[in-house]
Amino acid sequence: MVKLSVIVPFYNVQTFAPDTLRSLAANARADFEFLLVDDCSRDETPRLLAQAERELPGARVLRHERNGGLATARNTGLDAARGEYLAFLDGDDWLAPGYFAELLSVIEELGCDFVRTDHVQCTARTRTVHRVPHGRRGVVLDPRAAILPADRSTSVDYAYAWAGIYHRRLLDDGVLHFTDGLRTAEDRPWIWRLHREAASMAVVGLLGVFYRRGVASSLTQIGDVRQLDFIRAFDQVIEETARDRDADRLLPKAVRTYCAIISHHLGSMERFEPPVARKLRAMSSAAMKRMPQDVLKEALDSMDAARASRLRRLRRRPSATVEVAV
Repeated sequence: MVKLSVIVPFYNVQTFAPDTLRSLAANARADFEFLLVDDCSRDETPRLLAQAERELPGARVLRHERNGGLATARNTGLDAARGEYLAFLDGDDWLAPGYFAELLSVIEELGCDFVRTDHVQCTARTRTVHRVPHGRRGVVLDPRAAILPADRSTSVDYAYAWAGIYHRRLLDDGVLHFTDGLRTAEDRPWIWRLHREAASMAVVGLLGVFYRRGVASSLTQIGDVRQLDFIRAFDQVIEETARDRDADRLLPKAVRTYCAIISHHLGSMERFEPPVARKLRAMSSAAMKRMPQDVLKEALDSMDAARASRLRRLRRRPSATVEVAV
């Protein structure tokens, strides 16, 4: 029986894939499987994965005929997974030796639906520990209680799918799949659904995931139209949260977070191509008009003056028809 399925999407990461694959080998166990999803890479990544399939215990390569993006690649892995537990890694990140065995031991001991972990962010030679923004560690909690308060960073703002481990019952209940085709912010609707629908969670300080930042091909470094998928992602968060039984309590957090992300992108417009920058303004203005207006007003009133002023100006923009790129 497969105890743990690890889903690892790869797309044109020939420079970093060897580190990732070596770290998986240092985590291999007879009852672990590694689902290596090649999202139609055009460099040497397929050759490296083919070699890993031969040499890495438990490795299976799943290939896309066309590039679908990170969310779709993760779904391919989820559909093929046979494990009692599931975990994720990205194809340009890496793990400490024996990390997954430790993480599995933690979730089995706690007996909860999912466990969230801290991680190490790596930018060039700089290493920084990033912690789950939740104070209580090593105890089973209600995931809904970890969504609030609205005016502080909480567990739903720490949206990294690879920072944790998940029981298969969440997959069987339809909680773990991502929204197909999202090119960025794919973790946002996912983490909100996880916290609304799972029954139990825990946070632990186990460090073992090394998250590589500053990769030139990463969407966080690219100012093209794919970045605008954050609007589709947060529209989904708002829509699903509005249908929740606790919508009155949870929507202020969702709206405030959406506004903060819009403000962040508006504050770094110089990295976008001019047509994309224009589309960002128009789509963000339209998004604010779709939000529950009473909740939006409260969110803007609670923000600092500079952000609130920027967003209010955007909100007053005349509506325009915007073609959303896919």
